[in-house]
Amino acid sequence: MPSTMRPCDLPPTSEFDAQEARVPGKGLRRIAGKAIGSIAGRFGTRRKRDEHELRIAAAVFESQAGMLVTDANGVVQRVNRAFSRITGYEPADIVGRNPRMLRSGLQAPGFYTDMWRQLREQGHWQGELVNRHRDGSLYHERLDVSAIRDAHGEVLHYVGSITDITREKSASARIEHLRYHDPLTELPNRSLLQDRLAHALQADSRSGEYGALLLLDLDDFKNVNDSLGHAFGDRVLVQAAQRMRRAIRTEDTLARFGGDTFAVLVEGLGRSRAEAATRAAGIAAKLRHALQQPFQLDARAVSCGASIGLTLFDGDAEQVDVLMREAELAMYRAKELGPGGLCFFEQAMQQELEARNALEADLRAALETRQFLLVYQGQYDARGRRIGAEALLRWMHPVRGLLGPGCFIELAEQTGLIEPLGQWVLEQACVQLAAWGREDGNCALTLAVNISARQFRHGDFVERVLRAIAAAGADPRRLKLEITESLALENLQDTVRKLRELRARGLSVALDDFGTGNSSLAYLAQLPLDQLKIDKSFVDQLPQDPTSALIVQAVLAMGHGMGLQVIAEGVETTAQYEHLAGLGCDAFQGFLFARPVAATDF
Repeated sequence: MPSTMRPCDLPPTSEFDAQEARVPGKGLRRIAGKAIGSIAGRFGTRRKRDEHELRIAAAVFESQAGMLVTDANGVVQRVNRAFSRITGYEPADIVGRNPRMLRSGLQAPGFYTDMWRQLREQGHWQGELVNRHRDGSLYHERLDVSAIRDAHGEVLHYVGSITDITREKSASARIEHLRYHDPLTELPNRSLLQDRLAHALQADSRSGEYGALLLLDLDDFKNVNDSLGHAFGDRVLVQAAQRMRRAIRTEDTLARFGGDTFAVLVEGLGRSRAEAATRAAGIAAKLRHALQQPFQLDARAVSCGASIGLTLFDGDAEQVDVLMREAELAMYRAKELGPGGLCFFEQAMQQELEARNALEADLRAALETRQFLLVYQGQYDARGRRIGAEALLRWMHPVRGLLGPGCFIELAEQTGLIEPLGQWVLEQACVQLAAWGREDGNCALTLAVNISARQFRHGDFVERVLRAIAAAGADPRRLKLEITESLALENLQDTVRKLRELRARGLSVALDDFGTGNSSLAYLAQLPLDQLKIDKSFVDQLPQDPTSALIVQAVLAMGHGMGLQVIAEGVETTAQYEHLAGLGCDAFQGFLFARPVAATDF
């Protein structure tokens, strides 16, 4: 083909053009005009197409989905309005920065490592994650990221599309919540209770510890519904659920079993069945007490106690449906006993519980009718001279006769009756101490009184002691308070403060049962004490047991080194007395010297 072409050699586009081409000059202008117009048309069309595509791209970029574009290093170059709406960050806040500023820290370890590996290998990643809004709140998003490469395969940009799925997640979570929770009280329902009970059986089977399932049915709730309406009844159920939730531990499960029946699943009650039964009964008592208080709604007060059925489990070949049936049967039996009834599934436990309840009722009656009395056991020095006594509590039961504290003190502690009982003992002891002060032979005697932990922890304990002394007219210098190691350690700062106040008024303090707890010079040195009392369990083994002998020797050395008097209790044989006296023990108490007797025989 020739390198140049004359105008007349241009191919005619039509017969008219061919004719024009034969006319010199005129044809050339005509053909050139046509060619230029054709080229201009093609460029205009392309420009319009490019502008159209740019408008489409801009419309896509400003869609409802959040969009961001980063460079190859992940630095944000552009975001759209939807991105700002979702994240709270305006373009000026995030352009030029890395999107990691949005991270919530809730993704699993390795999440972002896996995401970037897939992006590098496949050029695309899609998934869900939780990010943090600019205001600090969390939101769920669905993220779609693609790598944009050049003709050589090098990454130029990453383009991410974000969809806010927080509402979708919340709705899904709510549906899932309602599947396993009661919509009225928000408590777990029967299905979730069964699931947790199955897990508890497996866990207790491995640990060897007991758990308990309690079913509570509100007493007289039907009358509330019938007389005041179901809306009012629903509010009672909500309040009842709130009260019971406060009465149990956070790790326990409180569920609405159905209607006005609730269930409580408790684990970790100990390896002993007897201990587990006692602790479970204590939990039932707390729940029952919480529900006995009147419900105050719209100036109306209604009362709804609860009947409680209880069964124990340790995971040994037990099944969920069997346990639930046992708890139900126990609950029905409790309702037969009357409002506020409590019944164990096992007959032996039921008999034990009935005996405990009867003893508690008797204990309350004994406080009202003054069935208690004090006896006094003498305390003697190394030469056998009586220097004081300890006041010991006895219960003259109308049916069972004279009972020692081992039969009822633990129950008094559990029920809170130890506080009025302990105060009565203190007051009676002060009266006796004042009487001895008026007798020539006894005016120099000291009197030791045991103080319970609940009694000591009362806010006005010091004032109560001083009032009892003043009311009786006793000499405070002759009154000695005995506290245990566990009491002293429970709140060391409070213990020290109260003991200092009492000693400033002339009272003396003895540490009882020394050596049985976490004995330590670190706390012993902080306590304002006058006397250490060697526990009977060590004295019983003297002098034949070398370990007990070493412990006693160490206690004597420790006490004397701190300037304290040391007294041994439970001294019953001459061999025990001689061994203790040989070690330098200051005082003795036990059957070898005197048995506890009434004041008239003392």
